[in-house]
Amino acid sequence: MGSIAPKEPQAPWVETPLIESSALSKAAGCRIFLKLENLQPAGSFKSRGIGNLLIQSIRSHPNPHLIHFYSSSGGNAGLACVTAARTLGLPASVIVPLSTKPFMIAKIRTAGASDVIQLGATWREADAYLREVMLPNDRNGIYVPPFDHQDIWEGNSTIVEELSNQLNGCKPDALVCSVGGGGLFSGVMVGLDRCGWGNVNVLATETEGAKSLHASLQAGELITLPAITSIATSLGASRVAEKAFHFAQRPSVKSVTLSDAEACMGCWRLADDERLLVEPACGVSVAPCYDGCLKKLLPDLTPESRVVVVVCGGSNVTLEMLVEFRAKYSSVKQITTKDPDVPSTLAMSQ
Repeated sequence: MGSIAPKEPQAPWVETPLIESSALSKAAGCRIFLKLENLQPAGSFKSRGIGNLLIQSIRSHPNPHLIHFYSSSGGNAGLACVTAARTLGLPASVIVPLSTKPFMIAKIRTAGASDVIQLGATWREADAYLREVMLPNDRNGIYVPPFDHQDIWEGNSTIVEELSNQLNGCKPDALVCSVGGGGLFSGVMVGLDRCGWGNVNVLATETEGAKSLHASLQAGELITLPAITSIATSLGASRVAEKAFHFAQRPSVKSVTLSDAEACMGCWRLADDERLLVEPACGVSVAPCYDGCLKKLLPDLTPESRVVVVVCGGSNVTLEMLVEFRAKYSSVKQITTKDPDVPSTLAMSQ
């Protein structure tokens, strides 16, 4: 009798909705479409890229049932690794630095982690322990990087494949996405090229305290930030992926940096207008819709122009955090949209 072919692994991500936001469109002066990656199983776009890396690892492993995945991310990448591994029926462990918040550790454990180990003062120390101590002792162990891998970019490129179908093949005028290590941005660029949309304007957004891409572009070479000082910790890659650096040099790409205050404003106004809860790492891509930044960066936009904002999501956020953001950065109200036809404008005045 012939052998039974192994079952093809199920994709551990879902197709997410694309919705046109009346409130953000009114604020921005053009048609704003939100790609809701916050609805992924792990709460962020990371489900796509990390999930695809896990699938490719399973396909190429001689004994896939013996695989154990390992991540050193105490943030969205670690949560995505555990969530995807559980979907695929395989174990995953996460090694995180001592600075990781109990809130995120609880989320990772609840998602089904085989183990969560806290070790080291920084991510680099936790990552070094994983690579140098744990992985050599598990010959079936597979390291899961947070963003710098071809399989991750390919997984994230499926965002654009879905957009092409959801927009009926009509090319958007611009796309906005956040940049941390560059996994989302690189995947978006791969997807745009594949769809024949390589000339679509892309705004690559970062906060001032985590601008590893922007600083590299200004220097004309890849550089490593001495420290991450932004509240948007999910953007906290001190060095962006080389692939992202090369993509960002295209004339269709603009690197945009905003303050922590503006990123947090994007979070609370999105919650007021669309009932969506996201991290500042995502809020930084929403904020330009409110402060007139879109029209300044893309002056050719018209009321009928279509702009897609990738709502990348993130799980390190609570209602209490939004209340704190609004109190701490109340001064940003002076620079943001005050149109009374935008619901969040009225919410700010209450």
